[in-house]
Amino acid sequence: MTQANYLLKGLTLPNGSKSDIEIRDGKISALSGSLSRAEDVTEIDLTGSIALPGLVDLHTHLREPGKEDAETVLSGSMAAAKGGFVAVSAMANTSPVADTAGVVEQVYALGQSAGFVDVFPIGAVTRGLLGENLSEIGAMADSRARVRIFSDDGNCVFDPLVMRRALEYVKKFDGVIAQHAQEPRLTIGAQMNEGEISSRLGLKGWPAVAEEAIIARDILIADHVKSRLHICHLTTAGGVEIIRWAKARGMDVTAEVTPHHLLLTDESALSYDPIFKVNPPLRTQRDVEALREGLADGTIDIVATDHAPHPAESKECEWQEAAFGMLGLESALAIINQTMVATGLMSWEAVADRMSYAPARIGRYSDHGQQIAIGNVANLSMINPTQSTRVDRDRVASRSRNTPFHGMELQGVVTATFFRGAPTYLNGKLSPQGGQ
Repeated sequence: MTQANYLLKGLTLPNGSKSDIEIRDGKISALSGSLSRAEDVTEIDLTGSIALPGLVDLHTHLREPGKEDAETVLSGSMAAAKGGFVAVSAMANTSPVADTAGVVEQVYALGQSAGFVDVFPIGAVTRGLLGENLSEIGAMADSRARVRIFSDDGNCVFDPLVMRRALEYVKKFDGVIAQHAQEPRLTIGAQMNEGEISSRLGLKGWPAVAEEAIIARDILIADHVKSRLHICHLTTAGGVEIIRWAKARGMDVTAEVTPHHLLLTDESALSYDPIFKVNPPLRTQRDVEALREGLADGTIDIVATDHAPHPAESKECEWQEAAFGMLGLESALAIINQTMVATGLMSWEAVADRMSYAPARIGRYSDHGQQIAIGNVANLSMINPTQSTRVDRDRVASRSRNTPFHGMELQGVVTATFFRGAPTYLNGKLSPQGGQ
């Protein structure tokens, strides 16, 4: 089937200039303040929207295989497209664990057949995520999925020797280890951030040092072996300072922050609603402000959603029994608009870097993170930054409903997502590869 051509009218580019965008054969064919529509082009009015390079998420839980009651690659891909994403990175804590070439190739194939986004599997660092023996890292790297990111997310690679061996191994194919920084001995039974509120609620606290100690250890190990290290879901002011210290010394470390850690604090736990139970936990307002500052000045390289769907029974229970995690794909861009752009901390050019260019560069995703320029693949995300919407958990594209933002008014609405030149989300409707 011949691919449709499009003329996107009335857009503002990240640098603030006004431009229409013409798309032909899946690529950007023309850019101008005002373009005329040719007979073979479908015109779409997107006046009031900012055009961004297609968003890339380096931290997504799609749950398939094995936990399809929470999410599938298809439903998660739909949620991603609705949120403005054109590529997601599927974490390895599935069942079976993605610690072999066979499992990552299965996830990759499911993403290809879904057709909403590129799904890049992340391989486990250790077999079964147990932290003891290295997984089939080389086989996953050489597979059709071409895995370049390895993580035991959900668990910390707690053994420093195992971490060193993993960092050394991935060097040969320019891979990166994405560490879930959590010292397990300091977080046994932990339920939320350790502080005043955990004491008031009588819930076991999760100290900031449990995260910071692993970050500091692994930065030093990675620098020693001269390998790439990525820190998942940074949450503490102290962690930001450690990353800033390492970068000032030229160490090859990158870090991510989630939208929910930029917006919510541990005060949300006062409700005792497990919807706010997440790993790592929501921290203090001081931490939130440090994270925003770190993202704005580039200490924190990227925004990653840590989209973590769960079935209803895993959240509709007592706090201590509830699962950790919350949805993130569909609300991420609005939260970044509200917390970082509307506050004046970041420009749209900076958003393009933190949510497209940098994550694609870290993941070595060659077809993503491209400038909006003639000849480049038309992977595009559009947001109306002045429009607001009330989050409704019953209207999400995800199979799960565990969004902590239900009922909140968020500023910024994704108006369209184009993946390889076709609209996967437009006019409030989802369509794989534009229905082709």
